[in-house]
Amino acid sequence: MKNDNVIGVNDLTKSYGPILAVDHISFDVKEGEIFGFLGPNGAGKTTTIRMMVGLTQPSSGTALVDGHDILKEPVEVKRTIGLVPETSNLYSELTALDNLIYQAELYGVPRKERKNRGFHLIEEFGLKEHQDKTFQALSRGLKRRLTIAAALVHNPKILFLDEPTTGLDVMSARGLRKLILDSKKKGLTIFLTTHYIPEAESLCDRIAIIVKGKIRIIDTPENIKAQVKETEILEIGLDRITEDLKNKLLFMEGIEKILIAENRIRFQTKSIDQVTPHIIKRIEEQGAKIKSINTLSPSLEDAFVTLTGLDSELMKIDKPVKGGPE
Repeated sequence: MKNDNVIGVNDLTKSYGPILAVDHISFDVKEGEIFGFLGPNGAGKTTTIRMMVGLTQPSSGTALVDGHDILKEPVEVKRTIGLVPETSNLYSELTALDNLIYQAELYGVPRKERKNRGFHLIEEFGLKEHQDKTFQALSRGLKRRLTIAAALVHNPKILFLDEPTTGLDVMSARGLRKLILDSKKKGLTIFLTTHYIPEAESLCDRIAIIVKGKIRIIDTPENIKAQVKETEILEIGLDRITEDLKNKLLFMEGIEKILIAENRIRFQTKSIDQVTPHIIKRIEEQGAKIKSINTLSPSLEDAFVTLTGLDSELMKIDKPVKGGPE
């Protein structure tokens, strides 16, 4: 990966009346990396992308995208980027192939190259058997694949992906993440917003955590996790978890945070040996049965909770997906 920056954001701010949606943020993106913008819904992720690609005017600050100022050279910026918005911008009545050819025309791809580019992307994105289906007839996962393909039809240097896997089933999301990693291997720089912590951890070279319009930290997933290395994690699997048990455990001395996923509780503590006997006693007093006990290294999710003070459950709530069931 090269070290030169292909994006430089300086003091970028966006206000809507008294609401500061993006609060004086600055960061750089290196050429050839996947840079993740991680934060809950409403944190300012989409607003940031919209400013960087010229869809929304900043209230103050600016950014350089491939050396072009977003305020002074918006046309040049649009030529060098591909944008995949959270809600697809393709045409329902056109076929998959015709959508790509039409997007190539909009991007100014020479006429003799448009069809070849379309066929190449159809092949590359595993859409050959669907090329003659209309966009509206495709599954949600295939729609996302086609939307990314359309954003690459003019060979951009930088791809902006806004919440690419939201609303997808597990297999479609997994396939899409592989496509993103494959695109990076070909030299594409990718700016990715997500509220899925595991997605950011598995895809991104570096991550900016943004909460309420402010960037809290920018670093590699490994370095972010290292910031909470003194925290120890105790994970206990139970037959059931009641609200009463949850409340009693949460306010125990020595427990910094608890995370609950299904019937497993993860305790963050700096004194695991001291608190474990008390936790077990409290669980047994509540009549719950312990199925498993493990000690773990802090994950990115644990680090996120510690560094932001937010409950990671907030990150798992999807925005409503526009459009009917697919």
